[in-house]
Amino acid sequence: MRILITNDDGISAPGLVVLEQIAQDLAGPDGEVWTVAPAFEQSGVGHCISYTRPSMLSQLGPRRYAAEGSPADCVLAGIHVAMKDNRPDLVLSGVNRGNNSAENALYSGTLGGAMEAALQGIPAIGLSQYFGPHNKDLDDPFEAAAQHGAEVVRKVLAAEPQDQQDYRLFYNINFPPVPADAVKGTRVVRQGFRRGTHFSAEEQLSPNGRRYLWIRGGDQHIQTAPDSDASVNLNGYVSVTPMRADLTAHDMLDAFTGIE
Repeated sequence: MRILITNDDGISAPGLVVLEQIAQDLAGPDGEVWTVAPAFEQSGVGHCISYTRPSMLSQLGPRRYAAEGSPADCVLAGIHVAMKDNRPDLVLSGVNRGNNSAENALYSGTLGGAMEAALQGIPAIGLSQYFGPHNKDLDDPFEAAAQHGAEVVRKVLAAEPQDQQDYRLFYNINFPPVPADAVKGTRVVRQGFRRGTHFSAEEQLSPNGRRYLWIRGGDQHIQTAPDSDASVNLNGYVSVTPMRADLTAHDMLDAFTGIE
């Protein structure tokens, strides 16, 4: 198996080291793991692509590249440049520093990379590690992802439907904010919504009087609905959420037939 890995925390991020280990486990001794990751952190860029400017691609070693762009740029560079003669069989993105459950999924560069791979027709999975008081101070706060990641990915790939639609599935996996031995299992659930919290902007003045904005995140430990991702994560379970890039609200189409 040939696996392409990327992330949004950057080529030097500790979560990428964890993902490399997961990918090596999945690829096996006869497989290949290729890395194309952002040269600098790209958290929060979503599915952004550098459509209006070129990006530098630097080879750092065998099968290892850094791109001055977003995770989606990195996936495009991996598929069409670094691995152009042998496309990847699987794209993995992560392991993100922090969760991409609930509304975070919409901002996530980690999932943006996975989404781009799915649009290119390649199986793709984003992996993220939820942080909280039970794991943030561990020697390895990524240990839940490190110890359970390969097994969960194998199960997802084994269950993936073969006859896929134009907008093929990609998968959002979030590991709970607990030590590895406290993980209770895996749940396949929908994307949740954290009520009463959201991203916001805060203005600050610099010493020379210029105005700057800082983007602030909301409370990550607010419970979502019981059958959704952040809820099961906060209860010690790995969440798996199948997703598509199709943004149509299919359940509402009939409600608007009267305007035709």
